[in-house]
Amino acid sequence: MIRGAMAALLIALGAYALIAGYMYFNQRQLLYHPDIERVDPVSLGITGAEVIEIPTPDGEKLVAWYAPAAQGQPTVLFLHGNAGSIAERPLRFQYYQKVGFGVLYLSWRGYGGSTGQPSEQGLLVDATAAYDWLMAKGISPDKLVVVGESLGTGPAVQLAASHPVAALALEAPYTSMIDVARYHYGWLPVGLLLLDRFDSIDRIGRVHAPLIILHGDADPVVPFALGKRLFEAAPEPKRFVAIPGGTHGSIFEEPTWAQEVAFFLKAVREREG
Repeated sequence: MIRGAMAALLIALGAYALIAGYMYFNQRQLLYHPDIERVDPVSLGITGAEVIEIPTPDGEKLVAWYAPAAQGQPTVLFLHGNAGSIAERPLRFQYYQKVGFGVLYLSWRGYGGSTGQPSEQGLLVDATAAYDWLMAKGISPDKLVVVGESLGTGPAVQLAASHPVAALALEAPYTSMIDVARYHYGWLPVGLLLLDRFDSIDRIGRVHAPLIILHGDADPVVPFALGKRLFEAAPEPKRFVAIPGGTHGSIFEEPTWAQEVAFFLKAVREREG
């Protein structure tokens, strides 16, 4: 009987080790879900956007869509989430254009025609390359708003913590990817296994720009509580917008988010003026 129990325990431990090993070696395939197709924005009804390629210091070429700002208006650097591509997010691009904002939609490495493979370090290089491209274009940091969506909030926080920006806007953000992984895979030692950690909670205190966070209170992917914790750790001025019944995908589908960012920027400019 004891021998049988030991055999069952060894089998269970072996299965657990196999699962943990699979998760470790395939974690980036589980985290990143790119659509690799390069899409022309005109095919989505977007006009006035220039398709560009931004080189990175490590030799990748990033596809991006750029539309200049109207006189005196800010430019939005948009950093998208882990699934699909910028081609699946046309509504906000069009809304930003409508209100006169400039827009730079960046395709992460491995997404939407960009070369390379995504990783935390790679995405941070990409975000910095896009920031530098805008600086070279003559965009002043006090006219640059960084908008991060879901996974993209991690690089957005890191960028704003190390570079001057006019404002930081985060939709469905997390404290760290470890906390997200623990929520979904609490039975695994994710703190030991995870490669791409995106520790926003450790960096948000170094962001000195006005901050707005939007999060759906029914988000099953990135828990609402993580967005609130990140907000509470951030310095003022800041604003938190809770979307009643909002899920992870639903809050991205309409231009409501873009409108909230526009209202926030207007309030910031009026306060500064």
